[in-house]
Amino acid sequence: MTARQTVMLLVAVVLYFPSLAHSFQPLIFNENSITHRQITERAVLRKTAEVCRDFAASAGQDFSLVIDNSLSAGKVQRACSSVGTSTLLSTAIFQTSIAQMYFANAKVDVEFILSDTHHFVDEAFQGGRDLITEGVSYVKASVKLENFAAGRWTLGQICHPLQDFYSHSNWVEMGNTVPYSTLIRPDQPFENLAGPDTPTCRNCINGNCDDNLLPELQQQGLLTTGYFSFFSRSKPAGKCSHGGSFDQTSKQDPVGGINKDDVTSDHGSLHRKAANLAVDATMELLEDIRVAVGDKNFLRLMGLSQSTVLCFVIDTTGSMSDDIAEAKRVSFEIIDSKRGTMQEPSAYILVPFNDPGFGPLMKTTNADIFKDSINKLTASGGGDIPELCLSGLQLALTAAPPSSEIFVFTDAPAKDAHLKSTITALIESTKSVVTFMLTDVLPSRRRRRDIGGAPSRSMSQSDAQLYRDLAQASGGQAIEVTKSDLSLATSVIEDSSASAVVTVFQVGRNPGKPDSFTFTVDDSLRDMTAYITGASSLTFNLTNSSGVSQSSSQSSGPLASFTTAGNLRRLRLNTDNQTGLWEISVNSNNPYSVKVIGQSSVNFIYNLVEAHVGAHGDFSLKEGRPLSGGNSSLMVSVTGSDTVKVTEVTLFDSSGPTEVNGSLQELGGGNFLVRFSNVPAGEFVVRLRGQDNSSTSRSTTSSFQRQASTQIKTSSISITAQANNTNIEPGSTISIPFTVATMTNGVVNDTATGTLTVRANNDRSYASTSPSTVTVAAGSGGKANGTVTLTVPASAASGTDVTLTIEAENAAATDINYAVLRFSVAAKVTDINRPGCQVVNTSASCPFSSSLCASFHWEFIANLTDGINGTGIERITIRKGNGTFNTSTAVGAGGENVTVATYSASCCSQDVELAAVDKVGNVGTCVGQARAVTTAALATKASAVNTTSTGGHSLSISRFLCISVVVSLLWK
Repeated sequence: MTARQTVMLLVAVVLYFPSLAHSFQPLIFNENSITHRQITERAVLRKTAEVCRDFAASAGQDFSLVIDNSLSAGKVQRACSSVGTSTLLSTAIFQTSIAQMYFANAKVDVEFILSDTHHFVDEAFQGGRDLITEGVSYVKASVKLENFAAGRWTLGQICHPLQDFYSHSNWVEMGNTVPYSTLIRPDQPFENLAGPDTPTCRNCINGNCDDNLLPELQQQGLLTTGYFSFFSRSKPAGKCSHGGSFDQTSKQDPVGGINKDDVTSDHGSLHRKAANLAVDATMELLEDIRVAVGDKNFLRLMGLSQSTVLCFVIDTTGSMSDDIAEAKRVSFEIIDSKRGTMQEPSAYILVPFNDPGFGPLMKTTNADIFKDSINKLTASGGGDIPELCLSGLQLALTAAPPSSEIFVFTDAPAKDAHLKSTITALIESTKSVVTFMLTDVLPSRRRRRDIGGAPSRSMSQSDAQLYRDLAQASGGQAIEVTKSDLSLATSVIEDSSASAVVTVFQVGRNPGKPDSFTFTVDDSLRDMTAYITGASSLTFNLTNSSGVSQSSSQSSGPLASFTTAGNLRRLRLNTDNQTGLWEISVNSNNPYSVKVIGQSSVNFIYNLVEAHVGAHGDFSLKEGRPLSGGNSSLMVSVTGSDTVKVTEVTLFDSSGPTEVNGSLQELGGGNFLVRFSNVPAGEFVVRLRGQDNSSTSRSTTSSFQRQASTQIKTSSISITAQANNTNIEPGSTISIPFTVATMTNGVVNDTATGTLTVRANNDRSYASTSPSTVTVAAGSGGKANGTVTLTVPASAASGTDVTLTIEAENAAATDINYAVLRFSVAAKVTDINRPGCQVVNTSASCPFSSSLCASFHWEFIANLTDGINGTGIERITIRKGNGTFNTSTAVGAGGENVTVATYSASCCSQDVELAAVDKVGNVGTCVGQARAVTTAALATKASAVNTTSTGGHSLSISRFLCISVVVSLLWK
């Protein structure tokens, strides 16, 4: 069987038997069972809380949060935020980041369903650890490059085999209560592994597998795992099986299995012990990453942030001087007003574009670097009118965190309009909002010619429509103003930079027609703003819940004050003490949009998931568009409130009357599984409604609604792609087979024929090949296959992420679907050794009495090295201790570089822990500890050493404590 046939077989298995996953259940739990989602979430919350606790301790602040498995994202976010309880806090970014990790974890059960190394079966110890080692190396490298989203995805993936080990091995059965640290320490050898010819199990008796592990295995402390195969009963003689109805090896002697995936498994009585150890092991992995990248970067990796990024994509051609100046002004104002506050942007992204170039992308957490970069932008050149706007936007979409807001400044049409479907796919995949600041759009569709017949920089209406379509798909706006009025429109950028911004309602009408829209104002909402875009002839009327009205002829009235800039009306709503149902009536026959936002801690996040049938009956992340006429499911998480009761989740057609109600299944902790049946063709957004039972001064029960910004569009095309590896070495090429199918009501139409257009794009502009079309032929079962290749240049840095989008479009160009694949550029791991530590000298003279400790000091000196073949020590930090720390460099006897660490502290601080990190993130820890000796030893030492003769009398300094410093290298 060829490699391609093998991959396609795996794709077929995933499609038709997606629940064959042999692991902890991925996302949705059965009663009393714990899933990969819960294990990952618990570990992340606990480790994040520990980092915040340590920050608080170093600052002398209290940290009262109890760190256990009952933590929620809201509790951790609040405890980590040094703000008052009245400040609005949003956990949406934090919860989205955690979701990235557990969805990546669950995806392993789909992408690598039959891989023994990804699930620690078939005694694949070395292969499983190699996966973890490679993944950890990439996570650390990605953090260096500030590719946090890519790092989270890989981190989630490697957590899967690490967690599976505790369910699929006999580690728990051997009575171990701590993690098997060798799995994340590649420089340590495996010990006490059962040999390939060593029997490990005996038959289960009458379905009872409690005692199927051989006693001699336990007595010798030998480690084993179960074997698994969907296709064959074959396994080495005497070996344990994984077990379960889909494991064919469990039907071969010795029958039965040893997995602890859930409480109904063969060793299900140990399920909770295995799951708890998996939590501890995940925390141990996170601690290693934390030390390697530093606490601040670790918290960014976990997504603990109150603010979004500030992201600009700016046209830099000759006519854009005024626009660039305005982008500078508004960004500087945001930076200067929010610096040092909870609302300070978590990162800054800048992408310039023109023609023939775009980029480079600049991403930083340093506001001054961003200021300097945007200051250096100059408007020059121009040549032909269209510019590479969408290429620049593609860079921003893949570099920015999910759910970011991106602002594009341009006065020219897009030369790369062919990227529209790719940009749409990335918008839908990342749920980012894109707002276009378009200057000097022509009021009619006349040709772009000025009076003298030369080309004009002004955009026609048809040119601008591309930007309007992308804005609508993302939930953003296409704001069309003159250059002189641009400063009036950029207030929307300042609005979006506020904390805890939520979308309450959004709708678009194209073609336009007079209509009325209602939205609910709840107790938690503050600083509400409405945006109405449309032709200058548009009028509107605003009515509150008490029946008070205000028309568009009143720029300031009882309900709002508003300003107009180009096609934008910005209304600042007066909602104080006016909760309930409000209405906006719009009178226009031209296209228009309405959007209502506010600030509130109550929000929600959602992800499309696809159902599995069979043993686990679980779900995994759905990439691409849902199928027209088929069933769809969402995982929805409410953020910011423990008192919210969700009553309704719908798919709402924002441009028409269609609305599809979902059935709710509560999963606990504010999480819901929402199922939709027979979703029709169309474009939808997710709308959530419910009741907040928290008591306030205005009411005791408040109705609320929230709406997602990004559209969900259905498709009658299915495209699935499967790579056999998500890590690519620099200079290598990977092949990605894909399958396209024509669907009817969510089912493959096996009689369909026809040709579909195929496009493959990646955000790094790496070389790739793909077919331009695929043909669904008669007798093919309604499907067609193809292959995309992607080549990573040898110069690509480890830690770089690559997003590949494969699109399939029907012959009429009326329907399209896509698959989005994420790849990690990961150089081969060659340095697995951690820095070593050797004590050089210790000196101490500390008093026995703690009341005198501040007057005396002790010193600790150690040599730290990464060896001759290592990558070299990058930094050394104090993990514990309050002393003074200095380093110098030297050359060792063997020619290796040596870092000499000198630490001194008062005798009130008698412990030190140094962490040495090499250039690829290996961590070695050097510990010095002041230890008291016995009173007798003290007296002897004082008499022999610390005696001073004064006029014939002996002065015994018996009240002094001698310090012995114990140095050890802890491999963490």
